[in-house]
Amino acid sequence: MKHDTISRGGAPVGHLTELNAIEAGAVIYWRLWSCGIDGQRRTQSDFRKILGDKSGIEAVDALAQMFDLCVRHGRRPLMRHGLDCKCLGADESCIANFIGYASECRREDAALIASLIVTPDLCLPMAALGQTFGLALRRMALADLPRDAAGASWSHFTSKTIH
Repeated sequence: MKHDTISRGGAPVGHLTELNAIEAGAVIYWRLWSCGIDGQRRTQSDFRKILGDKSGIEAVDALAQMFDLCVRHGRRPLMRHGLDCKCLGADESCIANFIGYASECRREDAALIASLIVTPDLCLPMAALGQTFGLALRRMALADLPRDAAGASWSHFTSKTIH
């Protein structure tokens, strides 16, 4: 039964292009962070380049702490698709919604979704970290707007070739 639960977490439930910029960014950076040290360096570089050293490091630290909470205190291992996959897995959809609510400062809603990811005692701390990370993604999306005159979604998040 446990194997079925884990498999369901990776089941495709949509596509990255169906997400808004914040949610897509959350999934892309979650995948990138999961890739190891090279992905983590790239993540840090992206955030520092757009947000500056202090804010960039703060955002990446929040992501690192969330990831650590999921690994050490997750309800089960989270499944993810490959970095270049266009599909959105069930667990990734959960992360996208969690960060989406957190980025809107809807901490209670984010904590409710966090209850699907980590143990109950860590839902509020996870929501606080999600808010820090989500607001940073929101600032990055706004920083990108002037370069995107056509009004398309955050191009460097949604133009990835996946699967």
